[in-house]
Order: sequence, then structure tokens, then C-alpha cells
Amino acid sequence: MADNVVVFGAAGQLGVELVTVFRSRGYAVHPFNRATVDITDLPLLERTLAAIDPGVVINAAAYNQVDVAEQEPQAAYAANGLGVRNLAVACRQLDALLVHFSTDYVFDGMLGRAYTEDDRPRPLGAYAVSKLAGELYAQAYLDNPLIIRTSGVFGPGGLRTARGNFVEVMLRLAASGQPIRVTEDHVASPTYAPALAEKTADLVASPHRGLFHVGGGRAISWFEFAAAIFRAAGVSPELKPTNEREYRTAARRPKYSALENARLAACGIAPMPSIEDALAAYMTERAKYK
Repeated sequence: MADNVVVFGAAGQLGVELVTVFRSRGYAVHPFNRATVDITDLPLLERTLAAIDPGVVINAAAYNQVDVAEQEPQAAYAANGLGVRNLAVACRQLDALLVHFSTDYVFDGMLGRAYTEDDRPRPLGAYAVSKLAGELYAQAYLDNPLIIRTSGVFGPGGLRTARGNFVEVMLRLAASGQPIRVTEDHVASPTYAPALAEKTADLVASPHRGLFHVGGGRAISWFEFAAAIFRAAGVSPELKPTNEREYRTAARRPKYSALENARLAACGIAPMPSIEDALAAYMTERAKYK
């Protein structure tokens, strides 16, 4: 049914916002997390979706441990690649719209500018490869999936999840009283989860399908983002810049992976909030949990 929406990954910081937004717009939302339905289990997935007969299936489930994926690429590929294939197969059987979230990490970050939907992906590691595979599976099995690439998602739901988010990591470090070092040579477009959920609902309600970039308000380095977080929180820890050479990680990361929301603007959908507005909204919501 068109008003039935299934959300996988519903317990994550994006998933909780998707459930809230779609319910507020009058949809009957059926949330699932990995403990209830694992998308890598195709028979269970097919039975679950057939019983609901949804018009829309939203996949916010993902393996997103970028560095760990270098030691266990099969696990990343199973969730981010083959799991999306399973969803696409099930959606094709039910004639349901698949909404799948991907990542700025499908790019290598070498262009030195924000990426548009027309730019060619070039993943740098196991996690990134698995996410691109998910996109390709959705496009291979379905004529009109909605694929949304995003970047550095943060939202109030991160307060309730085990891994948190970058904002909470920075505020925890600020409370420790120790100097904080953040990379200044990696640029992204951090994205506020409630706003991303709203844009997703706007796209679902529209006739537009295909690939969309939905990143945050502007391209910003992680060092600059940390400084913006501290301004929004009203704290002044000792913040020092570092770089990729000093801060090595197991996985290679794109140095400039900000997203340009070109198609979103062309379709007449309102722009994402600025970083400052997003952080102000985050701090307001955060205060409700404290």
C-alpha cells in the first residue's frame, strides 16, 4: 500500500528521524532494526515485506565502521552491498519504491571541489566499495530507485546510540579539559539528520527519482566543524589542527568529499539548513536529553 512505509535501520540516528518525519506526514510506518530483521537474510526479508505490502521501503541500515571494514570486508559487503540487493529484489516483487542511503565516500576526494551527481565515483577502501556496490545493485534490479548520498550525518538520535556522532565526541573531549586535535585537511559537508529526513520525505512525495546528493549547508573541514560545534555549545577548549600525515587511519578517506546538492535545487526542493542553524537546532534538542 502506498501509505505503508518500512524503515530499516530505524534505531540509528537517521532512522529515528525518518520514522518521526514520515509518521508526522500521515504514513503508516513500520520500523525495523537488525535484531528484528537482518537485510542480509533474504527469505526473512521477503516474508516481512510481503506481510506489510509497503509502497515505500527505506534503507537506513548500514555497516559504517570504516576502519574495521579493512579487516572484515566481507561483513561490510554483505550489509552494504548484498543487503541492498536483497531489498531491491523484494521491492521489485512488490512494486515498492526503494529509498537507499549512500555516502560521499564513494568518491576519492581528488577534485578539490564539492561533488555533483554527475561526477564519477572512485572508492578508496572496503567500506566505500561496499557502499558503491549497494548503489549499483539498486540500479541493476530496479528501474526507479531513490538513492541519496549524504555526508557526516549527525543528529539527536546519536545521544541514544552506542557509537554517538562527531558532535558528541567533540563535546566529550571538550569536557575532559585536554587539548583537542582535529584534521584540517579533510573537507566534507556534515549533514543534520532531521533535515535529511525531511528532504527524504519531500523527495518521496515528489515525482523525482534517481540519484540525489543531500549534504549539509556547505563544504567545511573537520577542524572548522569542530570549532563551529564549540561555538554552538558555548565552550572554549584548546583546539589544534592536525592533518592526514600526523593522524593515520587504517582506511583511506577522501580528502575533499563535500557534496553539491545540484539535483535537489534543480527539482525545486528547499535547501538544507546552514551548519550554524543545524548546530543550534542540535543543541536545543540535546538539552532535552540532559
